[in-house]
Amino acid sequence: MATIKLLQLPVPPPSYYAATGNVPLAAASLASSLSIGEGSSLSVDASAISPEDTDVMGDVELVDFILESDPEYVGFSLYLWNTERSLHIANEIKKRKKDTTIIIGGPEVGADNPFVLNETGYDIAVSGEAEHSFYKLMKTLLSKGDLHEIENIAYRKPNGKLTDFSKELAADFPLNEFPSPYVSGFLAVNPNRSTYLETVRGCKSQCTYCFYPKSSQNLRTLDIDETVRLITQLKDQGAKELVFLDPTFNHRPGFEKFLDAIALVNADKQMSMFAELRSEGVTPILAKKMAKAGFNRVELGMQSINPETLKRVKRYGDPHKVAEVAKMLASEGIELLLDLIIGLPGDKPEDVERGIHFFLEHGLGQWVQAFPLSLLPGTAMRKDAERDGLIYMPTPPYRIIRTPDFSEEDLIQSLYLAEDLLDRRIDEFPRPFLCEPVESLRDTFYLNLTKVSSDESIRRVSRPGTRHHAVWFESENWDRDQSLVNELVKRRLTMDPFCTIDFVFYTDQILSHKFFANVKAEIAKAKQSYLSRVLAHRDENMQHRLICIQKMDADLGGTFAESMFARSDLFYYEERKLSSLPKNLVDIGIKIPMVFVNDENCPERLWTDLKNSVDPEAISFRSRKLEKRWAVEVLGYGEV
Repeated sequence: MATIKLLQLPVPPPSYYAATGNVPLAAASLASSLSIGEGSSLSVDASAISPEDTDVMGDVELVDFILESDPEYVGFSLYLWNTERSLHIANEIKKRKKDTTIIIGGPEVGADNPFVLNETGYDIAVSGEAEHSFYKLMKTLLSKGDLHEIENIAYRKPNGKLTDFSKELAADFPLNEFPSPYVSGFLAVNPNRSTYLETVRGCKSQCTYCFYPKSSQNLRTLDIDETVRLITQLKDQGAKELVFLDPTFNHRPGFEKFLDAIALVNADKQMSMFAELRSEGVTPILAKKMAKAGFNRVELGMQSINPETLKRVKRYGDPHKVAEVAKMLASEGIELLLDLIIGLPGDKPEDVERGIHFFLEHGLGQWVQAFPLSLLPGTAMRKDAERDGLIYMPTPPYRIIRTPDFSEEDLIQSLYLAEDLLDRRIDEFPRPFLCEPVESLRDTFYLNLTKVSSDESIRRVSRPGTRHHAVWFESENWDRDQSLVNELVKRRLTMDPFCTIDFVFYTDQILSHKFFANVKAEIAKAKQSYLSRVLAHRDENMQHRLICIQKMDADLGGTFAESMFARSDLFYYEERKLSSLPKNLVDIGIKIPMVFVNDENCPERLWTDLKNSVDPEAISFRSRKLEKRWAVEVLGYGEV
C-alpha cells in the first residue's frame, strides 16, 4: 500500500513560547476525503502530520522525520507564511529520495503566482479546493495514468518543465459530502489549541484584495442540524475555542436561528468562539445572541475611511456602521479586531490618518489593527495591479511597495503614524529566546570560542536544531574570532535556513559596529523568506536575530551601551540579578537597556511589580520557567 504524508507548516511565531496557531485543517481534510466513497477503495494510506511535530522540528529534523516512513507521496499546503519553507523541505526530500512525488496546493498555488511556479522541487501543483478531485488525482498517480485529464492541476513533464494548469473543476460540492477530519479521525481536537471549522465556503462579497471570491461566489453551507452535530462532537472531544473560518460569518442564511442553535449546544459556555463579520445587518439582538452563543472575539473590517476607495475595491459598506456595530458588540463583552488596510488603491496617506482618528473618536482605538496591503495570489487586485500602478513584492508577504498615491516612504510613515496615534506597536515584536541550554531539547548551541577549538565549534553547530533555536557565542577576542563567527553563522544558516535563529553574543568585551556589520552581511547571504521580510521596513529580521548581552558586572562604558541601545537591527541587554534592577522599573528598555535576568526564581511581589511596570518586551529570563510564565501571563502567548 502506498503512503501519502500531508503537512501544513505553521505560522512562524515571534517567540519561542508563542502559539503557532497551527491547525492543519486543509491537510487533514484531504486525507479524510480519501477515506470515503470511491476514495476508500484506493490502496493508499493517507495521513496529516501532527502539528505537535511540525511546530517543533527544524528543517533537517522535519525532512528526516518525513523520510523515516518512506512515503511515495508528500503533499504540502502552501500559505504565504510557510511557502518558502515548504518548498525548501520539498527540495530536500527530492534530493534524498528522487522518486518521491511532491504535490503542492493551497492559496499560493495558481497561474498568477510565478514565484511558486518557477520553483522546481515539486511534481504536481493543485489549484483551488481539492477534496472533490483528490481521489481522481491519487487514482491516476497510483495507476501511473495520464495526468492531462485531471482538472485543476499543473504537472512536471519529463523535461522538467511545468505544464499550464488544466481546465478548472468548479468547487460546487456540498460541504457534507466529505466528513470533517475531526470526525473521521484525521485531525485530533487539542484543548490547548483553537479548533478550526468551516460551516460555509464561498463569499457573496467581491472585495478585490481577497482570495475568497475566486474560490467560489456561491455559498455552500452545512445546515443548522449538521453544524450542531459537528459542534457537539467537537465539544465532546474537549474543544475549548472554536474558530469559524467562514469568509463572512453572518452571510449564511438563517443566521439568527444558527446562533440560537449554537447557544443551546454551548449553554454551559465551555467553549469560546471567534468569527469574522460584516457590519451590515448586525442588530442589537444579533449582538446579544452572539454573546449568548459564546463568541468572545469578533473581527470587523472597515479597511478604509474613504467611501470612494471602498467602492473601488468592491468592499462597499459604511465606516459609521462599522463603529456602531463595534460598540454594540463591545457592550456585550465581546472583544474586537478592527481592520484598517494601509495602501489600498484610491487611498492616500491622509486617509490612513483619518481612519485612525475615526476609531479613536469612537473610543475604539484599543482594538484597531492597521496593516499594509498585500496583493495575494488569486485576487482581482493582483490581476489588475499593472493597470492600476501597484508595485508589490513578488515573494511573500507580497506587500505593497508603491501606489500612485503612496510612495514607499509614505507607506512606512503611515505605519509609524498609526502607532503614534494608537500609542502602541501594531505588529509583532521578534522576542529572542535566551534561556539556559538543555541538551536534550536541541534548541540552544553554546560556543565558547576561547575554550573550544574551531573544529569542535563547527561540529557542534552543524547538528540539526529545532524550529526556533539560539546560537550563543562567547569570546575573549572578538576581532580575532570574526572569521570563525562568520563561518559558524554560515553553517547554521545552511543547516536550517528557514528556522528562526537567535545569534547571541555574550560579552564582557566591546564589540565594534564593524563586527556586527560583518555578521549581518553573512546573514544577508542566507535564503530569505516571509519571516525575514515582514518587518524589513523596521530594519528587523524576524527570522535571524542579532542579540548582544553585556555580562553581569562588565563595565564597557556608557558610550558602548548607548551605541548598542540605539540600533534597530540588534537587541541589546544587560545581564542582571533581580536584586540589582533599577528602582524605577519603567526605565528598563526606555532610558536604560533591556534586561536579561539571571535568576532561577522571582519573588511574587517583585513579579507583580515587573508585570505592572516594565515594558513586557524589555525583559527576558535565563530561566525557562520564568520565561514561559512571562510569555503566557504577561505577553499573552501560548495556546488557549
